[in-house]
Amino acid sequence: MNDPALARTTSPRLRQKQDQEQDEEQERLRRQHGPRRRARAAVLVRAVLIATGLVTVYYLLPLDGRSTTGTSVLLACGLLLCVVVFWWEVRAITYSPYPRLKAVEALAATLVLFLLLFAGTYYLLEHSTPGSFSEPLTKTDSLYFTLTTFTTVGYGDIAARSQTGRVLTMIQMAGGLLLVGVAARILAGAVQAGLRRRGREPSDDFTSRPED
Repeated sequence: MNDPALARTTSPRLRQKQDQEQDEEQERLRRQHGPRRRARAAVLVRAVLIATGLVTVYYLLPLDGRSTTGTSVLLACGLLLCVVVFWWEVRAITYSPYPRLKAVEALAATLVLFLLLFAGTYYLLEHSTPGSFSEPLTKTDSLYFTLTTFTTVGYGDIAARSQTGRVLTMIQMAGGLLLVGVAARILAGAVQAGLRRRGREPSDDFTSRPED
């Protein structure tokens, strides 16, 4: 038979132990989620700063008139730079303590650089070969045309008229498809590699979990 006196004696002790374990669990969760929240905020701030910085450089950079050949060379060098930045970001993802967050930052940086590169190329082409587009392009017009092409909206208010302009637009279309499809899959693979790497390493009480 159970002794009621013994039950009354041990029950408060058990409750106290359970309360202590709950407090320890809550404290552990706070230690885990605190750094994650700071990491999310840091990634958001960096992504905004990167995008703002690139757009600022785009508007401040004195893009003077160039020949069609010079514009093509500039585009080729810019695309090569996009590839280098992208692969550098992929490598950084695999070594990051927060791979998913790093992938968001990498995609933002690569996408903004890609769009601004084509916007600058369209601007240079219109100024080196007037009439390449249906209307003269300012830097804002060039960025607008780039965004409408990338999102496949295609309002038709600005269109490429010259053969060079249409070739560049087709290159942007193909590059956009690669960026959305292939690049996204590569980033997803890098995230998985980063998560697997974290799972093999000794970790503290907030990097031991596979979530970001």
